[in-house]
Amino acid sequence: MREGEWRLAAVRGATTVEEDTAEQVRERTAELLESMMERNGIREDAIISIIFTATPDLVSDFPAVAARNIGLSKVPLLCSQEIPVAGSVERCVRVLMHVYSIKPRDEIRHAYLHGAQQLRTDLPE
Repeated sequence: MREGEWRLAAVRGATTVEEDTAEQVRERTAELLESMMERNGIREDAIISIIFTATPDLVSDFPAVAARNIGLSKVPLLCSQEIPVAGSVERCVRVLMHVYSIKPRDEIRHAYLHGAQQLRTDLPE
């Protein structure tokens, strides 16, 4: 791939909430999406799709509602439940955002916020 050439890229992120309320799910998910976009210089028209997962203990709202609330209503969005693994991070929303980017893969900055920081301690802040 040549430098500066547009390509399909994936940006990952996760966050947690203290309690399962619609307000917290929306607030923390919006914060996460905005962080992912800011860190990587992503505009809405460069987003192809976003997949959200939520741990089984989050049932108050769909994380995709937060995306629509911040203006991503034309982006295809999908919510799913994270597999329930014993000992995994609780009350966690994970995001996989597919985008067009000119950044090389090693320059993509993923975002792990709040209690989800422990999921990827190998990544630079």
